[in-house]
Amino acid sequence: MPRIILLLAVIITLSLLIRRAQRQPPHKRRGAYLQIILGTALVGVIILTLMGKMHWVGAALTGLLVFARQMLPILVRLLPFLGQLRSQASTSGGKQSEVSSRIIKMTLDHDSGELSGIVLEGTYKDWLLSELDRTQLDALLLYCQHEDADSAQLLASYMEQRFPDDDYQGESQDNSAGANAAGLSRTEALAVLGLSEEATEEEIVAAHRTLIQKLHPDRGGTDYLAAKINEAKDFLLR
Repeated sequence: MPRIILLLAVIITLSLLIRRAQRQPPHKRRGAYLQIILGTALVGVIILTLMGKMHWVGAALTGLLVFARQMLPILVRLLPFLGQLRSQASTSGGKQSEVSSRIIKMTLDHDSGELSGIVLEGTYKDWLLSELDRTQLDALLLYCQHEDADSAQLLASYMEQRFPDDDYQGESQDNSAGANAAGLSRTEALAVLGLSEEATEEEIVAAHRTLIQKLHPDRGGTDYLAAKINEAKDFLLR
Protein backbone atom coordinates (compact mmCIF):
# COMPACT_ATOMS: atom_id res chain seq x y z
CA MET A 1 0.00 0.00 0.00
CA PRO A 2 2.73 2.58 0.83
CA ARG A 3 4.35 1.90 -2.54
CA ILE A 4 1.06 2.44 -4.36
CA ILE A 5 0.52 5.74 -2.52
CA LEU A 6 4.06 6.82 -3.35
CA LEU A 7 3.59 5.88 -7.02
CA LEU A 8 0.34 7.83 -7.21
CA ALA A 9 1.99 10.85 -5.58
CA VAL A 10 4.81 10.74 -8.13
CA ILE A 11 2.37 10.44 -11.06
CA ILE A 12 0.23 13.34 -9.83
CA THR A 13 3.30 15.52 -9.23
CA LEU A 14 4.68 14.74 -12.69
CA SER A 15 1.32 15.52 -14.27
CA LEU A 16 1.17 18.90 -12.55
CA LEU A 17 4.75 19.74 -13.50
CA ILE A 18 4.19 18.76 -17.14
CA ARG A 19 1.05 20.92 -17.34
CA ARG A 20 2.99 23.79 -15.85
CA ALA A 21 5.78 23.31 -18.41
CA GLN A 22 3.25 23.28 -21.24
CA ARG A 23 2.04 26.72 -20.18
CA GLN A 24 5.56 28.14 -20.46
CA PRO A 25 6.60 30.15 -23.54
CA PRO A 26 7.95 27.78 -26.22
CA HIS A 27 11.56 28.92 -25.79
CA LYS A 28 11.39 28.03 -22.07
CA ARG A 29 9.68 24.66 -22.39
CA ARG A 30 12.85 22.73 -23.18
CA GLY A 31 14.45 23.92 -19.95
CA ALA A 32 11.29 23.12 -18.00
CA TYR A 33 11.11 19.60 -19.42
CA LEU A 34 14.82 19.09 -18.72
CA GLN A 35 14.27 20.05 -15.08
CA ILE A 36 11.39 17.57 -14.84
CA ILE A 37 13.56 14.80 -16.29
CA LEU A 38 16.46 15.57 -13.96
CA GLY A 39 14.16 15.84 -10.95
CA THR A 40 12.45 12.56 -11.82
CA ALA A 41 15.81 10.85 -12.23
CA LEU A 42 16.98 12.15 -8.86
CA VAL A 43 13.82 10.99 -7.09
CA GLY A 44 14.10 7.58 -8.76
CA VAL A 45 17.71 7.20 -7.71
CA ILE A 46 16.88 8.17 -4.11
CA ILE A 47 14.05 5.64 -3.98
CA LEU A 48 16.25 2.88 -5.43
CA THR A 49 19.01 3.73 -2.98
CA LEU A 50 16.65 3.59 0.00
CA MET A 51 15.38 0.22 -1.23
CA GLY A 52 18.96 -1.03 -1.39
CA LYS A 53 18.90 -1.52 -5.16
CA MET A 54 21.48 1.16 -6.01
CA HIS A 55 24.89 1.92 -4.52
CA TRP A 56 25.14 5.24 -2.69
CA VAL A 57 27.97 6.35 -5.01
CA GLY A 58 25.60 6.26 -7.98
CA ALA A 59 23.04 8.26 -6.05
CA ALA A 60 25.68 10.83 -5.06
CA LEU A 61 26.86 11.25 -8.66
CA THR A 62 23.30 11.68 -9.90
CA GLY A 63 22.60 14.28 -7.22
CA LEU A 64 25.82 16.11 -8.13
CA LEU A 65 24.86 16.28 -11.81
CA VAL A 66 21.41 17.65 -10.97
CA PHE A 67 22.91 20.19 -8.56
CA ALA A 68 25.45 21.33 -11.19
CA ARG A 69 22.68 21.80 -13.76
CA GLN A 70 20.62 23.89 -11.34
CA MET A 71 23.59 26.01 -10.24
CA LEU A 72 24.88 26.88 -13.72
CA PRO A 73 22.66 30.01 -14.23
CA ILE A 74 23.63 31.26 -10.76
CA LEU A 75 27.34 30.76 -11.47
CA VAL A 76 27.02 32.74 -14.71
CA ARG A 77 25.52 35.66 -12.76
CA LEU A 78 28.04 35.47 -9.90
CA LEU A 79 31.20 35.09 -11.95
CA PRO A 80 31.72 38.23 -14.07
CA PHE A 81 34.00 36.65 -16.64
CA LEU A 82 31.41 33.95 -17.44
CA GLY A 83 28.80 36.65 -17.91
CA GLN A 84 31.14 38.55 -20.23
CA LEU A 85 31.78 35.45 -22.32
CA ARG A 86 28.06 34.87 -22.58
CA SER A 87 27.47 38.50 -23.57
CA GLN A 88 30.21 38.43 -26.20
CA ALA A 89 28.78 35.26 -27.69
CA SER A 90 25.31 36.76 -27.95
CA THR A 91 26.49 39.99 -29.59
CA SER A 92 29.11 38.56 -31.92
CA GLY A 93 26.70 38.74 -34.83
CA GLY A 94 26.67 42.58 -34.87
CA LYS A 95 25.19 45.63 -33.19
CA GLN A 96 21.63 45.72 -31.90
CA SER A 97 19.26 48.48 -30.89
CA GLU A 98 16.67 48.12 -28.16
CA VAL A 99 13.39 49.97 -27.69
CA SER A 100 11.31 49.19 -24.62
CA SER A 101 7.77 50.07 -23.60
CA ARG A 102 5.63 48.88 -20.73
CA ILE A 103 4.45 45.73 -22.51
CA ILE A 104 6.97 45.12 -25.31
CA LYS A 105 10.76 45.07 -25.53
CA MET A 106 11.90 45.21 -29.16
CA THR A 107 15.36 44.54 -30.60
CA LEU A 108 16.62 45.59 -34.04
CA ASP A 109 19.54 43.81 -35.65
CA HIS A 110 21.65 46.43 -37.42
CA ASP A 111 22.99 44.03 -40.05
CA SER A 112 19.74 42.42 -41.16
CA GLY A 113 17.25 45.09 -40.14
CA GLU A 114 15.12 42.35 -38.57
CA LEU A 115 12.94 43.14 -35.57
CA SER A 116 12.48 40.73 -32.68
CA GLY A 117 10.90 41.17 -29.29
CA ILE A 118 9.56 39.76 -26.05
CA VAL A 119 6.33 40.41 -24.16
CA LEU A 120 6.82 41.88 -20.69
CA GLU A 121 3.30 41.57 -19.25
CA GLY A 122 -0.17 40.22 -19.92
CA THR A 123 -1.39 36.83 -21.12
CA TYR A 124 1.71 36.23 -23.23
CA LYS A 125 4.27 37.42 -20.69
CA ASP A 126 7.79 36.10 -21.46
CA TRP A 127 6.73 34.91 -24.93
CA LEU A 128 8.93 35.88 -27.88
CA LEU A 129 6.98 37.71 -30.57
CA SER A 130 8.24 35.17 -33.10
CA GLU A 131 6.47 32.44 -31.11
CA LEU A 132 3.07 34.12 -31.48
CA ASP A 133 0.89 33.40 -34.48
CA ARG A 134 -1.23 35.97 -36.28
CA THR A 135 -4.30 35.48 -34.06
CA GLN A 136 -2.23 35.77 -30.90
CA LEU A 137 -0.48 38.90 -32.17
CA ASP A 138 -3.83 40.50 -33.01
CA ALA A 139 -5.04 39.76 -29.48
CA LEU A 140 -1.83 41.20 -28.03
CA LEU A 141 -2.18 44.32 -30.20
CA LEU A 142 -5.73 44.84 -28.93
CA TYR A 143 -4.47 44.50 -25.34
CA CYS A 144 -1.70 47.03 -25.99
CA GLN A 145 -4.15 49.49 -27.54
CA HIS A 146 -6.23 49.40 -24.36
CA GLU A 147 -3.31 49.45 -21.90
CA ASP A 148 -0.37 51.37 -23.40
CA ALA A 149 -0.24 53.40 -26.63
CA ASP A 150 3.56 53.21 -26.88
CA SER A 151 3.44 49.41 -26.73
CA ALA A 152 0.71 49.34 -29.40
CA GLN A 153 2.84 51.34 -31.82
CA LEU A 154 5.91 49.24 -31.08
CA LEU A 155 4.02 46.00 -31.72
CA ALA A 156 2.42 47.46 -34.85
CA SER A 157 5.94 48.18 -36.16
CA TYR A 158 6.89 44.55 -35.67
CA MET A 159 3.69 43.32 -37.32
CA GLU A 160 4.21 45.64 -40.30
CA GLN A 161 7.57 43.98 -40.92
CA ARG A 162 6.32 40.44 -40.33
CA PHE A 163 3.09 40.90 -42.31
CA PRO A 164 4.04 43.48 -44.97
CA ASP A 165 0.80 43.02 -46.93
CA ASP A 166 -1.29 44.35 -44.04
CA ASP A 167 -1.57 47.93 -42.83
CA TYR A 168 -1.14 48.43 -39.09
CA GLN A 169 -0.10 52.06 -39.40
CA GLY A 170 -3.63 53.37 -39.11
CA GLU A 171 -4.36 51.19 -36.10
CA SER A 172 -1.43 52.56 -34.16
CA GLN A 173 -1.68 56.21 -35.17
CA ASP A 174 -4.86 56.70 -33.15
CA ASN A 175 -2.77 56.27 -30.00
CA SER A 176 0.23 58.32 -31.13
CA ALA A 177 -0.60 61.49 -29.21
CA GLY A 178 0.67 60.30 -25.82
CA ALA A 179 3.20 57.76 -26.99
CA ASN A 180 6.34 59.80 -26.34
CA ALA A 181 5.03 62.07 -23.61
CA ALA A 182 7.51 60.72 -21.08
CA GLY A 183 10.51 61.23 -23.42
CA LEU A 184 13.75 59.26 -23.37
CA SER A 185 16.48 58.93 -20.79
CA ARG A 186 20.12 58.89 -21.88
CA THR A 187 20.32 55.14 -21.27
CA GLU A 188 17.23 54.52 -23.39
CA ALA A 189 18.48 56.80 -26.17
CA LEU A 190 21.80 54.95 -26.31
CA ALA A 191 19.96 51.62 -26.39
CA VAL A 192 17.80 52.81 -29.29
CA LEU A 193 20.92 53.60 -31.33
CA GLY A 194 22.81 50.54 -30.09
CA LEU A 195 25.62 52.60 -28.56
CA SER A 196 27.67 52.44 -25.37
CA GLU A 197 27.90 55.13 -22.71
CA GLU A 198 31.20 56.33 -24.17
CA ALA A 199 29.75 57.01 -27.64
CA THR A 200 31.12 60.11 -29.38
CA GLU A 201 29.12 62.63 -31.38
CA GLU A 202 30.45 61.12 -34.60
CA GLU A 203 29.35 57.63 -33.52
CA ILE A 204 25.88 58.93 -32.63
CA VAL A 205 25.49 60.56 -36.05
CA ALA A 206 26.80 57.46 -37.84
CA ALA A 207 24.50 55.10 -35.92
CA HIS A 208 21.51 57.33 -36.62
CA ARG A 209 22.34 57.46 -40.34
CA THR A 210 22.66 53.68 -40.57
CA LEU A 211 19.41 52.97 -38.72
CA ILE A 212 17.31 55.60 -40.44
CA GLN A 213 18.38 54.20 -43.81
CA LYS A 214 17.02 50.81 -42.78
CA LEU A 215 13.86 51.96 -41.01
CA HIS A 216 12.76 55.12 -42.79
CA PRO A 217 9.11 54.79 -43.94
CA ASP A 218 10.16 55.52 -47.55
CA ARG A 219 12.33 52.40 -47.43
CA GLY A 220 9.72 50.08 -45.96
CA GLY A 221 10.28 51.04 -42.33
CA THR A 222 7.78 52.49 -39.88
CA ASP A 223 7.01 56.03 -38.77
CA TYR A 224 7.12 55.04 -35.12
CA LEU A 225 10.61 53.51 -35.14
CA ALA A 226 11.97 56.27 -37.36
CA ALA A 227 10.61 58.82 -34.88
CA LYS A 228 12.25 56.92 -31.99
CA ILE A 229 15.60 56.94 -33.78
CA ASN A 230 15.35 60.67 -34.51
CA GLU A 231 14.31 61.36 -30.92
CA ALA A 232 17.28 59.40 -29.58
CA LYS A 233 19.75 61.26 -31.80
CA ASP A 234 18.30 64.67 -30.92
CA PHE A 235 18.41 63.86 -27.19
CA LEU A 236 22.04 62.71 -27.25
CA LEU A 237 23.23 65.68 -29.34
CA ARG A 238 21.25 68.21 -27.33
